[in-house]
Amino acid sequence: MKLHELRDNDGATKKRKRVGRGPGSGMGKTGGRGIKGQKSRSGVAIAGYEGGQMPLYQRLPKRGFNKPNRKKFAVVNLGLIQKFVDAKKLDAKKAITEDVLVESGVVRRKLDGIRVLAKGDVSAKLTLEVTGASKAAVEAVEKAGGKLTVTSAQAAE
Repeated sequence: MKLHELRDNDGATKKRKRVGRGPGSGMGKTGGRGIKGQKSRSGVAIAGYEGGQMPLYQRLPKRGFNKPNRKKFAVVNLGLIQKFVDAKKLDAKKAITEDVLVESGVVRRKLDGIRVLAKGDVSAKLTLEVTGASKAAVEAVEKAGGKLTVTSAQAAE
């Protein structure tokens, strides 16, 4: 193989469509926009517009309420914590705080706190200190001989 023989694989590159460059191009004159009308002109923004009819998003009933200042918790399952303990990425003998969970890579970031859920089983004797936990998670940790402390005003639900 020589330098002048190098080329891309078939189908790897595609030529740019040049619109409005004469009748020979197949995309001349109207440039693929058809004839007349709003959509043939420039500056068209009519997504969701239904020609004056009440649009669908306005006809549908609105329900519920999304709290603008709601808390977003990073969720962690007990099974994952146990997996990290088994892989020696977490030390079960020391207290496991939220910062330790972030450093070890169990969760990416704290957000408004970390909430522990009871999915998976835990066999190690853990001492956890987190913002929130489900009742089942608290029971599972205590059953394994550990202790789960909820450190915020948001008590275990």
